Amino acid sequence: MLSPLLLAVLLQGAPAAPAPTTVPSPAAGTGAQAALPPGTIAIAQMRIEAAMAKLGVPGLAVAVVAREQLVWSAAFGEADVENEVPVRTDTMFRLASVSKPITATAVLQLVERGRLDLDAPVQRYVPAFPEKPWPVTPRLLLAHLAGVRHYEEGEFGSTRRYVSLTEALQIFAAGPLAHEPGTRFLYTSYGYNLLGCAVEGASGQSFLDYVRANVFEPAGMFSARDDDALALIPHRAQGYTKSASGELRNSALADTSNKVPGGGLCATVEDVARFTMALQGGVLLSRESLGRMLTRQKTREGKPVGYGLGFFLTERDGVKEAWHTGGQQRVSNVLYLQPDRRIGVILLTNLEGIGPQLTDLARELATVVTRPEEVSRRH
Repeated sequence: MLSPLLLAVLLQGAPAAPAPTTVPSPAAGTGAQAALPPGTIAIAQMRIEAAMAKLGVPGLAVAVVAREQLVWSAAFGEADVENEVPVRTDTMFRLASVSKPITATAVLQLVERGRLDLDAPVQRYVPAFPEKPWPVTPRLLLAHLAGVRHYEEGEFGSTRRYVSLTEALQIFAAGPLAHEPGTRFLYTSYGYNLLGCAVEGASGQSFLDYVRANVFEPAGMFSARDDDALALIPHRAQGYTKSASGELRNSALADTSNKVPGGGLCATVEDVARFTMALQGGVLLSRESLGRMLTRQKTREGKPVGYGLGFFLTERDGVKEAWHTGGQQRVSNVLYLQPDRRIGVILLTNLEGIGPQLTDLARELATVVTRPEEVSRRH
């Protein structure tokens, strides 16, 4: 059963949440004034703090969306442990692979506008990508079915700076496909790099210029940008990993210019919430395109895979889920949606290697939001 206030948000809409404030409160985190009831917030905070303690997370930012309304955002812990800088709701985190749904949105926009054909050979838009023995199409690339390889040794932590997507394409473009397109699922950030180049070819703009004008600005994501390792980005979080003994360590250096469309954007938690609201609210894509994005794709033999066109797709207890984790040096993140309920939970952290646990936490928080009475009975 939904709480009365959330039910009003879900069924009738509600005024937008007030602008976020950042008042330190170690027990409860910091963040925007909430449209959620205080009791629901207290349970959510308890769940977050327990997970942070269990996993040793230095800092975390959370946002919850219901029916295209930001109903709660908050920040916990430290963005920079060495300098005792707290996380805020305007702290900038690497998005890692949470960049992929943004790139997929850009591709599907161009499909809607008649600028890109999902089933055309990708070379139509990216002549720099060599012909392969089989056709490689944007649809197959979006679904990780195209056979483009993922990282090889040393590439995940690359510190080389690439000045363009076309230059970064050279990392993998000349090599063979890992398998015949359409025959199996192979997760690949490089496949999304190729999609970024297709966005450039179809739009006549750089990938970042297109995304800025057609995704970030319409969604109100005014802080979102490329994760430039050399730029001065205000409020950028430091990142951490753990040693084998559990000691917190600074993350290794990495320059994400080798994978901007597949994992090289950065944003605040409220930026990602605004993306979620704009995506589910029809601002960025038509309902038909969103439905296509959230439909499980199939291999050539008709076997469904657990991925749509930009999101992992699962179902728990009869509830459909769409989500994407992001994990690389400095961060673990998740963008978690329950599309039929139009609920979204975003978690951005500055600790590596906890993507699956964050997905579980996001699922818990969605339960807290939609069924607080059930959670209260159990605890």
